[in-house]
Amino acid sequence: MYLFQKIEEAAFKQNDARRTIGDFLLSNREKVSEYSMEEIAKLTHTSKPTLVRFAKYFGFSGWKEFVYAFMHELAHFDDGSAAIDVNIPFDEAADTLEIIENLANLRMQTIKETVALMTVKDLNQAARLINGAQTIVIYGRSPNSYFGQLFKRNLNTIHKKAFLADADESGLISNTLTPQDCAILISYSGNNSETYPMKNVKTLLKNGVPIISITSGGENYLRDYSTIVLTIASREKLYSKIGNFSTEESIQFLLTVLFAKIFSLDYQENIQMKITNARFLETSRKTTFKEMAEE
Repeated sequence: MYLFQKIEEAAFKQNDARRTIGDFLLSNREKVSEYSMEEIAKLTHTSKPTLVRFAKYFGFSGWKEFVYAFMHELAHFDDGSAAIDVNIPFDEAADTLEIIENLANLRMQTIKETVALMTVKDLNQAARLINGAQTIVIYGRSPNSYFGQLFKRNLNTIHKKAFLADADESGLISNTLTPQDCAILISYSGNNSETYPMKNVKTLLKNGVPIISITSGGENYLRDYSTIVLTIASREKLYSKIGNFSTEESIQFLLTVLFAKIFSLDYQENIQMKITNARFLETSRKTTFKEMAEE
């Protein structure tokens, strides 16, 4: 999670000075550097020691270090490269065509950002781990579990033994895995070690299971303990948004590219397997559309 997302989470969940200070920072993000510490304390009805405690809550030594990190991150996210607002891509006045165009542009914008965050080394390593694994288990809460289900199905089509872990039984499943298997954990925040799917990390590490994580940028628990990390485009706020349009597109694209790379490792074998399986399993599928018809 990035710092602005951690601040938003604290402001949303805490009912104390952290909410007041967090709301002020998020509402005045472009002007924070213009205020002195005394001015912010006065405007938030807090005190300088409270601001220091706020900074330390996020792991900084003091207020100055916190503000520097906040402004540095702000410069990254407000660089003008995002043409469509990922949180509010359309307003109440938007007509149908504007909604369609904005969401189409947001998809392309998200894919470009996701590609920029990829590294060939990590993608290749992740593909090799999955390709060589005896069993692949995918962990993720809804809606990430839906994307995991589709990825599992794609792996099954090329005879990879892949499963989606049920949240209630994930501990039992994790305890059966070995270094010859592979775990894929999907979590946008990746932070709380006591919640699913992060609560499985300790068991997976104990059993020596390689962990591939798909999570947001910035620091989080999942990134610290994963073998490989594939990064989700992370401009979205945690709560103040219409939907997870950008996040969902980024996750789906990462999984699509990952499957394509796995497929390419044994291309001829996999494409023959797909055709053979389709002819055997999908004999009832018919089409009157000439271009779609099989010979």
